Amino acid sequence: MTRILHLDSSARTGISGIDAHGSHTRRLSARFVARFVARRRETIDEITVVHRDLGAAPPAPVTGDWIRAAFTRPGERDESMHAVLAPSDALVDELLAADIVVAGVPMYNFGPPAQFKAYIDNIVRVGRTFGFDRARAGEPYWPMLAGQGKRLVLLSSRGDYGYDTPRLADRNHVESSIATAFAYIGIEHVHCVAIEYDEFGDARLAASIAAAERAVDELVDRLVAETGHGTAIGRGRDVVDA
Repeated sequence: MTRILHLDSSARTGISGIDAHGSHTRRLSARFVARFVARRRETIDEITVVHRDLGAAPPAPVTGDWIRAAFTRPGERDESMHAVLAPSDALVDELLAADIVVAGVPMYNFGPPAQFKAYIDNIVRVGRTFGFDRARAGEPYWPMLAGQGKRLVLLSSRGDYGYDTPRLADRNHVESSIATAFAYIGIEHVHCVAIEYDEFGDARLAASIAAAERAVDELVDRLVAETGHGTAIGRGRDVVDA
């Protein structure tokens, strides 16, 4: 069985090309999931998809009570602590069950939307996705999801252009910050595709959308072929700047 966790985080509810003022990242994430499901079913492989709309229903931000509960040993937590961590536990459970995480994450002011940052804060959990032992020799922290072959497909959109080039790379805090957080918990296979020129709204945007859609299709075909043969994707990042 292949299990996909489909995350959308755009504040825009529609899909570009279909709905007025629709989201480019929702367009790419929906395309990836639909193509992956169709291609995988050609191999008669069972596949499940869990969709969580972080844009429509953002996770609650971390609070002082959340931190106190998360850093209290599970056996020592009271009912209020379990209650405050329950939404986070649900998000972590979804992540643990997934083989592929498909995340639509637009660039807002050079970084991911606040709702996606809240998601990261809820799934980077001591004792659940990373370990910590101050008495451990060498490195006291370790990723608990390492070696499981999980993959992150990060689909973004940007108003300007050149965020993967020297022109604006130093201002791009979307892919780098998300990849860092996911690598910290053990998910190091990251594949990135982005649409640019959104604020220009001209032929350059149309060309960027077309290039991104081709890149998504090619990525799906490659992942289906490799996972179908039980081949692990190499570590590191694949970046397609469309």
